[in-house]
Amino acid sequence: MVQHRDGPPAPGSRAQPTCGGAQRYSNVRTSPMSRVATRFLLTRSLLPLALPKSQRRRGRPGSSICAARAFAMAASGFGGGEAFRLSAAPGAGALKLHKGDITLWSIDGATDAIVNAANERMLGGLGVDGAIHRAAGPELVEACRKVPEVKPGVRCPTGEARITPAFKLPVSRVIHTVGPIYDMDKHPEVSLKNAYENSLKLAKENGIQYIAFPAISCGVFRYPPKEASKIAVSTAQQFSENIKEVHFVLFSDDLYEIWRETAQEMLSQFQK
Repeated sequence: MVQHRDGPPAPGSRAQPTCGGAQRYSNVRTSPMSRVATRFLLTRSLLPLALPKSQRRRGRPGSSICAARAFAMAASGFGGGEAFRLSAAPGAGALKLHKGDITLWSIDGATDAIVNAANERMLGGLGVDGAIHRAAGPELVEACRKVPEVKPGVRCPTGEARITPAFKLPVSRVIHTVGPIYDMDKHPEVSLKNAYENSLKLAKENGIQYIAFPAISCGVFRYPPKEASKIAVSTAQQFSENIKEVHFVLFSDDLYEIWRETAQEMLSQFQK
């Protein structure tokens, strides 16, 4: 099974932390030396990101920890940060867009999860799948091995989702889902919707309030990004009353712009 390919995060963006874990980003260019210095100062050994799981699950960290995470994300290349309400209902959830490395994304380390664009074996691979496994450490693949096979070599069929601990990642859980190969799936739009929907259902069932997706199937699985973004945004809308924030962490400027345009087209009526 081929895998999604990921690309490097866009450099040179900084975050302006706001209350409640949300961040607003501005494109502020920094010199190569200052970026190196910032990355050195923001190693995991110096940040709250590396708190033991037993401590991070006790509750939402204080505002200083949220600010430190936001600054670390910005120093690692996060950009964008545009936010949209998912519906007009009071207390409706938000959709947020970022450019960057999804393995560095986090909100509180207790009720947050990232989605892995996995393969059916769930044992790691290329692109975002490989990046998540490397960042989580070898414990993740061992946890995935324990997921029962539904048939030989298949732990998570296309369109379904499974959940594991996140181990060394700064979030509480990893939700693994398998998107369709666009040219091979008979009904790729159904399979892609199922991948997003089942991930969000699993998040809801496990008390996840903040979830971050990559652009599922938009790499070597060849799903047209514009079509994929419409499915992603419309499915997120279905959970506007169940999930506080649905984030999309996109690795390229092109994908970010497509998701931004789609969000504006589909959600502008709720932004008043």
